[in-house]
Amino acid sequence: MRVGVLTGGGDCPGLNAVIRGIVRKGVQEYGYDFVGFRDGWRGPLEGDTVRLDIPAVRGILPRGGTILGSSRTNPLKVENGVRRIKETLAKEEVGALVAIGGEDTLGVAARLTDEYGVPVVGVPKTIDNDLSATDYTFGFDTAVGIATEAIDRLHTTAESHMRVLVCEVMGRHAGWIALHSGLAGGANVILIPEQRFDVDQVCAWVTSRFKASYAPIVVIAEGAMPKDGQMVLKDGTLDSFGHVRLSGVGEWLAKEVERRTGKEARTTVLGHIQRGGTPSAFDRWLATRFGLHAIEAVRDRDFGKMVALRGTDIVRVPIAEATARLKTVDPALYEEVGVFFG
Repeated sequence: MRVGVLTGGGDCPGLNAVIRGIVRKGVQEYGYDFVGFRDGWRGPLEGDTVRLDIPAVRGILPRGGTILGSSRTNPLKVENGVRRIKETLAKEEVGALVAIGGEDTLGVAARLTDEYGVPVVGVPKTIDNDLSATDYTFGFDTAVGIATEAIDRLHTTAESHMRVLVCEVMGRHAGWIALHSGLAGGANVILIPEQRFDVDQVCAWVTSRFKASYAPIVVIAEGAMPKDGQMVLKDGTLDSFGHVRLSGVGEWLAKEVERRTGKEARTTVLGHIQRGGTPSAFDRWLATRFGLHAIEAVRDRDFGKMVALRGTDIVRVPIAEATARLKTVDPALYEEVGVFFG
């Protein structure tokens, strides 16, 4: 069999480890040939391919990003997109496709399999850790580690100048990165998309922190919203999946805090720093296991399934089920960490 592989959506640490696991096991144990499609769904749409073999995946385990490239291309929004993908797979003699991505990439994969008969196996990837069918997605652990280190560094400069420092992290609809890194980094306020925040309460926590002679650190997810306001957008443009560009809520909050408390406030936006660079040991481990089990699903012709982590086991779940709803922070879990606010 010849197997196609693509990586779609935002890049994240661990993508190359998945590719390596798929190719190593597929070649060595099953004798498969592999072809990589460049830049997510654009590759099969346009027939843009690269050969994948064992020499091609040597040395890529610790590398961030993806050797295949990525994009947010939505083939279901392209004229004759499904037909063009099928034609490319037939031309390349591809008998199965492994799609590595998050909610959007796998949403396309689910429809291609269920509605159009394209043989796809999914691998979950997102630093936001918001896919409900898996305990963890690779990339999340690295992002949390990077954000935690940044918060540690912000503490020292905040206390040197006795100013408020607001750290904006990624998280469009789910606050997992903010929650984990904020708690691990000793933040005094953590704001997430699942819980609208009261600016006056944030200011009260900030003031309380100064009374204790410490400078406060506020960690806020990019998708967090005030009770009496709306999501702050970078601009009004939409990507091919209908998502707006976020970023800016941290700067907005810092200005509000400074205006209401009289305390100097500054913002640090981590942005793509969370997605880049070397993956953590956990993400390499998880991504590699996902790759090994994904090619097993191909061998079993168990298409329309996504590999997922449950406890320490890798299981298979329907892709459509995995993308049906987001995994968001439970209110009880958020309330649990509230003891450290202020």
